[in-house]
Amino acid sequence: MPVLTATDRALPPVVPQPTTRPPLRGERLTPRDHRLWDAFVSRHPQGSFFHTTAWNESVAAAFGHQVIYLAARRGDHLAGILPLACVRSLLAGTMLVSVPYAIYGGVLAEDDRAPAALLAAARDEARSLGARCIDLRSQKPAFADLPRIDRYVTFRRNLPDAPGDVLAWLPRKARAAARSARDKHGLTVRFDDRQLPQVWRLYAHSMRRLASLNYPYRFFQELIARSPSSHLVSIVYDGQRPLAGLVSFIFGDTVLPYFVGSTDAAHRLNAFNFIYLTLAERAVEMNLRVFDFGRSRIDNPGCVNFKRFQGFEPTPLGYQCDLLPGHHAPDLTPDNPKFGLARRVWPRLPEVLTRSLGAWLSRHVPG
Repeated sequence: MPVLTATDRALPPVVPQPTTRPPLRGERLTPRDHRLWDAFVSRHPQGSFFHTTAWNESVAAAFGHQVIYLAARRGDHLAGILPLACVRSLLAGTMLVSVPYAIYGGVLAEDDRAPAALLAAARDEARSLGARCIDLRSQKPAFADLPRIDRYVTFRRNLPDAPGDVLAWLPRKARAAARSARDKHGLTVRFDDRQLPQVWRLYAHSMRRLASLNYPYRFFQELIARSPSSHLVSIVYDGQRPLAGLVSFIFGDTVLPYFVGSTDAAHRLNAFNFIYLTLAERAVEMNLRVFDFGRSRIDNPGCVNFKRFQGFEPTPLGYQCDLLPGHHAPDLTPDNPKFGLARRVWPRLPEVLTRSLGAWLSRHVPG
């Protein structure tokens, strides 16, 4: 055995020294930090296309909202982010929204203290801008002390391994409807960015029929231009007649159908079943793994049931709202009685009017 010398015996035991982390600070990022921001979003498990600068800069360009990129940092290390847009609404006052016209948003953090620092920074911004609330559209609730908005669900499902397996991946009735569209009605699909104006017109037509506001065409243009390799534009045709159009986005291994519209004949010919079937097939060809069917209100059974009909089950979203003192939560939901008359009148207005009026009004209703 080793022999201890007197010198060895005199040495004190080695005690691990506590490590101190640099202080956490919340700050705005500038345009020169956009690459750093997007890299953080891309590697975060809950990162989404809606957190990226492509989405948020498109919102700023199309709607004129001020976009704020909040970050929590330890030294030079990025520990968390929170994208915000200042929406000055004629219908609801000033709000900070994370993220407008999107289904996901809120805090992304890899540091246990970053969410609190980001919320504190967001509250400072809200007070400075005169905002009544901070609308956080997180997939999962980020703050235990903030109320949760139990109004929305999302739908996600893993894709099969091969394009030829997609049809069997659908439940029996959905499979039959999609097969009928292709084999009985002879519908075809075309993927082409040059179809974007036609997709927007189909979308605006559908929104009028649903008594909802359409977003401006410029928003579509900005998103396509800022996501050159991360989108798909598709239209289903009955011969040469366009029936349904879809704009989808790609983020990581996920495809997300987002803007959809159709003619009145689309339902009779199962065009919706077919357009989602062909999107799933294209996604598998691109080696994508997840189909995200987006958000639905739980009080909208038609939309929820259609997605369940396609084999998807709902997952509650963790939206939260932080009210500043002296304010109450705005209600811009379609079922607000204040909008009842407008919703009854909207489908009866000329489409040329609803397109332009909807594009303007949507600036004040951040989706």
